[in-house]
Parts: sequence; structure tokens; C-alpha cells
Amino acid sequence: MDQQLLDRLAIRDLVENWAVWRDAGDWERFATVWHEEGWMSATWFQGPARDFMRVSQEGFARGVRILHFLGGTSIDLAGERAIAQTKMTISQRAPVHDVVCDVVCTGRFYDFLEKRQGKWGIVRRQPIYEKDRIDPVDPAATLRLDQTALAAAARRLSPPRLHAGADRLQGQARHAGADRTRGREALWRRAGVAGGEVNPRKK
Repeated sequence: MDQQLLDRLAIRDLVENWAVWRDAGDWERFATVWHEEGWMSATWFQGPARDFMRVSQEGFARGVRILHFLGGTSIDLAGERAIAQTKMTISQRAPVHDVVCDVVCTGRFYDFLEKRQGKWGIVRRQPIYEKDRIDPVDPAATLRLDQTALAAAARRLSPPRLHAGADRLQGQARHAGADRTRGREALWRRAGVAGGEVNPRKK
């Protein structure tokens, strides 16, 4: 196999390991998917990967369970740097106004990666959230939420929280923790990618 194919396989393996190890609480191996200065963005967290791991462990210890499911991946390589775009869904079950609900987010992970000493690692993860649903687990249950209650329900799904506001729970796609600009070109510009040069460490 040529080197590009090997790199693509290694990156896909890394992306899958992120989801499996994070959901299983395998924190020692989960730490290996990041480079030291790795940066994580989510609806409920923006900061260094090491802090993301810490607060994730704290939530896991309290019984919070969030499940990540991955779809197809598209990988753009530029030497020892790369950007991987992966389809995903994130689901969580929690009570909302005393009604147990499933909250499901659909979107994409954008991973900015670098190969150092022969090993790929994530420098920055920036999700794009495109669609959301909230459904009572009991189909006979009634969940009545106005705008204020939606925002309160979002804050209560924590930690991690889906606290992006009522517009997210109503299913309006938006970009987490930033403006509403979406698309690969916009994200590449924000990550410092220009003229085909991948610079995932630039914020």
C-alpha cells in the first residue's frame, strides 16, 4: 500500500478510537488520540483536550452517558497534516421536566490532525451541528416546552450539557460556540488553511 492510503487508514482508526474509548470511559487510551496541545470544541465545552478529558471523567463518574455513532469519513491530506470530516450522531438520555427523553444531535466532526514522529494525533476538533431531536422515551408521555422551558431543559442536560439554547432543540442547524457560518471552506479559513496549506494549530 502507498503511504497516503496508510495515512488515511491510520486517521480513520484514530477517529473511530476517539468515539469508542470516550464512550467506554477508557481514558488512558483516549488520551493517546490527542497531541499535547489538542483543543476540543463542543456545545458544552471549549478548551484544551486535557480539560475536556477531566470534565468528561467527572461526568462519567456521576453516571452521565453520551453515545457517539460515526458515519463516513472524508480525509484531505497535505503532507504531515490533514483534515478529516466525519458524519456523526450524538445521543443522550436524560429527564426533561420529569419526562425521560432522548436527545439526538446529527452533524459532522472536523478533525485537524498532524503526524509527528510517525504518529497521527488530533490538534483540534471542531464539530458542526446540523440537526437535533428531543423525544420522550415513553411514546405516551407528553412533553410541553415553550421557548423559556426549552432553554431551561437544554441547561439541565448536563454535564455534558446540550446548552446551545432553544433554537438547537428546535432543530435549527448552527455552528457550536461561534457564528452560524457553515461549510468546509469557512472552517478551513478559521483553522488557518489557505492555498492548500493545512495549519490546524492556528486558532
